[in-house]
Amino acid sequence: MDFARRGKKIIAIGQNYWDHIKELNAEVPEGVLFFLKPTTSYLKAPNTVLIPPGRNVHHEVELGLVIGKTGRDIKPEDALDYVSGYALALDITARDEQFAASKKGLPWTVSKGYDHFTPISEFIPKSKIADPQNIQLWIKVNDTIRQNENTDQMIFKIPTLISEVSKVMTLEENDLIITGTPKGVGPIFEGDKIVAGMSENGRDITTISLDVKERPKARF
Repeated sequence: MDFARRGKKIIAIGQNYWDHIKELNAEVPEGVLFFLKPTTSYLKAPNTVLIPPGRNVHHEVELGLVIGKTGRDIKPEDALDYVSGYALALDITARDEQFAASKKGLPWTVSKGYDHFTPISEFIPKSKIADPQNIQLWIKVNDTIRQNENTDQMIFKIPTLISEVSKVMTLEENDLIITGTPKGVGPIFEGDKIVAGMSENGRDITTISLDVKERPKARF
């Protein structure tokens, strides 16, 4: 399934792991915090991530939920019926731009919306994962583990995420919800090698690999 080509939106969940909130000195959200990313930010791995020069760019590894049918005002108990499968995703972030926007009360769009800022794995059918709330997510940069956490540590669980988003906007087939990142986010630079993966009960589900380069500066 080519959800990246067919999907209309990427919904990203923010601040959904306690320890990640602490490392960013952020406030615990009162409810589900989410924002949109453009589908032009998709990058199918393996590939090369082009990062904007002069920015403090961080990696964030996340579990992605691929929506399988249209739904609005979805009840939490029905939420997983709207999931057709999963994907491993990175929510690449220009952290300096995000912090600057947050201080002014402005949206995070620029910090999250660059081309290449949502690398993704192949589509993983729903049948391949028994419990999405028991997935180990990890990422290495230059063979050093940066993030390694289980999705059972989410503050707001997957059914709640789907339900709350659907109260605001209709979820459509091939939309992607990325469910937040655990602690351990950190910078990436030109020349870095990234490998990320996910497993369930010790069984590898998928891995992705990425090289990092700086994007050319605009000539104007």
